[in-house]
Amino acid sequence: MSEKIGMSSCCLSGALHGGKPTGRVDTIGGLQTYIAEPKSGSKAKTVVFISDVFGWEFPNTRLLADEYALAGFYTYIPDFHEGDSLPISFLQNVEPPLKKQEQLSMTEKATNAATVPTTLGPWLVKHREAVSRPLIDGFINTIRMTPGTDKIGAVGFCWGGRYAILQAHGKTEGSVGGVDAAFAAHPSLVAVPGDFDPVSKPLSLAFGTKDSLVDEGTRGKILDLMSTKTEVEHEIRFYEGQVHGFALRSDWSSEKDKEAMDEATKQGIEWMSKYL
Repeated sequence: MSEKIGMSSCCLSGALHGGKPTGRVDTIGGLQTYIAEPKSGSKAKTVVFISDVFGWEFPNTRLLADEYALAGFYTYIPDFHEGDSLPISFLQNVEPPLKKQEQLSMTEKATNAATVPTTLGPWLVKHREAVSRPLIDGFINTIRMTPGTDKIGAVGFCWGGRYAILQAHGKTEGSVGGVDAAFAAHPSLVAVPGDFDPVSKPLSLAFGTKDSLVDEGTRGKILDLMSTKTEVEHEIRFYEGQVHGFALRSDWSSEKDKEAMDEATKQGIEWMSKYL
């Protein structure tokens, strides 16, 4: 039986980063999509971001897509939530950065603890796998048929991290979706072993050692399972002292946290460079 790992308020922790995204917005496959193009304009190496619960408009995600474009990847961030991502204000007001959390009173913490499930729970039901996966598979299929596209990678974070793993199952005859390589940072809601047994494409995973959604025992199970898949290229990296969301929402005022985010970005880019 697969063990499914849930999502807590930790999924919503983190910081909003400064900077101005440089890409453009277009409609692709019926979905609003942020596009960050490499200087060459080539689609030969394409990456599809599958965002966290804050969606395709979250500045941190767009800035990261720009980094992938600078590294030579034609990068898409589709609106897989179809206009229903959690608002960015929810990040700051309900789950502020960890430093601020330490300063909250017990009453404030209790209020946050009550607010998170009442907001996040219904959202997760609305965007369950039966709804979201066909959108993701269909978009991947549309991109694969786009002239100039050769290999496709999936990069996912938190909620989207699990779907990046599912895309690493590959494409079977008669199906849609499936990528050539995947990178998942702090994936949530994963089923162990169910989401990992079918992996057939190169998969890179990044976890923080203080990730409350995927605890040490679960990380160990994933590590053990993937170690048996000798026919599949994979890597699993653990970032000391990092919490859930670190690869996308680290607090840049902390040099250690900023360094971990930079290293995770490098991990994803190097993986895509190797397998796309």
